[in-house]
Amino acid sequence: MSVPYSIRKQKEEASEALLVGATVQQRASQKIPLIARSHVSERALRTLDIVERFVEEECIPADVLVAQQVGQGVKERFNAHPSIIETLKKRAQELGLWNMFLPKNHFKEGAGFSNLEYGLMAEYLGKSSVASEATNCAAPDTGNMEVFAKYGTQEQKDRWLKPLLAGEMRSAFLMTEPDVASSDATNITLNMVKEGNDYILNGSKWWSSGAGDPRCKIYIVMGKSDPNNSSFYKQQSVIFVPADTPGIKIHRMLSVYGFDDAPHGHGHITFNNVRVPASNMCLGEGRGFEVIQGRLGPGRIHHAMRSIGAAEKALEYFLARINDRKKTPFGKQLHEHGIMMERVARSRIEIDTARLTVLNAALVIDSKDAKHALKEIAEAKVQIPSMALEVIDRAIQAYGGAGVSQDTPLANMWAHGRTMRIVDGPDEVHLMQLAKNENKRGKAMYEKIEWQKRQTHEMAKELGITRRDVLQLDREHSKSKL
Repeated sequence: MSVPYSIRKQKEEASEALLVGATVQQRASQKIPLIARSHVSERALRTLDIVERFVEEECIPADVLVAQQVGQGVKERFNAHPSIIETLKKRAQELGLWNMFLPKNHFKEGAGFSNLEYGLMAEYLGKSSVASEATNCAAPDTGNMEVFAKYGTQEQKDRWLKPLLAGEMRSAFLMTEPDVASSDATNITLNMVKEGNDYILNGSKWWSSGAGDPRCKIYIVMGKSDPNNSSFYKQQSVIFVPADTPGIKIHRMLSVYGFDDAPHGHGHITFNNVRVPASNMCLGEGRGFEVIQGRLGPGRIHHAMRSIGAAEKALEYFLARINDRKKTPFGKQLHEHGIMMERVARSRIEIDTARLTVLNAALVIDSKDAKHALKEIAEAKVQIPSMALEVIDRAIQAYGGAGVSQDTPLANMWAHGRTMRIVDGPDEVHLMQLAKNENKRGKAMYEKIEWQKRQTHEMAKELGITRRDVLQLDREHSKSKL
């Protein structure tokens, strides 16, 4: 923490009411689930409270203004850089809220927090559309910085990691392709051919998040470098491609349920004989799967962490709506209708249980690494987006027409929440893998249960007990007389 958090004196009372509510005097550090509390340092506790206030008092009020500063029209919107973002970035750095995502047990470049500690902070960042970028903890840069930090050469780190860590530029991760089922990464077809000291790239990518931003200077690109390799998992490589390399064309931006996410955006990009130095290869040719698994594991958990915050924000909007005295359908406020209160209760239960799933995954990663937490990461990746969508949908329903309009952030939150069931691997892939691993116990479980049945039979013989169903009745009516 660089400097203590400070706000204007006349705002102190309002801030207290804003953050703790009228009846529950709790700050973020006091709301940590008990089972996780011992894993959080005193420094992280103090930082968590600062994150909460920064998000609630400065980022959320700025969200609407940032959207307005982006402007109108495709050309303007995807060349914009709202000045408020730089103001918030400067403020975040003053408060010591910078690069919190890089876990201390794996990287020396971060702020010195664990995955669990960052998970608690990311929940609050997820309540604002600008907070993650303001603290230099925004996707896809977080995952991309982890790639550079974990796999990059010193030259690659100096050229791209340092300016990314400083928030001086942005990046994009290019894996998904429009013409194949990219949920199976062995299908990736972008062609990488070695020619002298260069690789020549040809192919297309889409859903290249971040590519629309003029500050995006580097692409992390997955392609097929050895299509004849006998191992499907050694045919791919990952290479770093400067965004201004000749032969790259951004054709269009893709909308998310009608939202363009400008200036960040999601690009549809083609590579036409794009020449990239072989020294830009990440880790080595044929090691693409190793790189993307190392990147996507932490990325999946980051998305889940932020989704918890989105669900909390939706519940706040829900509570505000049902306590709005101007809204009295059928002569009662909404909170006087039982169905609404049931939805509030269910939302509270679902958010709290989902949070435990996320924190458990973070703890397992902290104890070893993402590779040893595949089950826990997959569980979080599947559970949390579905939970958040359900909670957001309940809030939307309470607002009626306003809930699906631009007058609340709920429609936008739902749209982005829905993409979380697809990005970084669709639910089906994670469910299939979880089920396959779980079913490895199938034969052993069958044999165990059959053994237990035999044991029951042997015990009955030894004790002289004749086995019969406890509900066996054997009631029989006398035969009718003819």
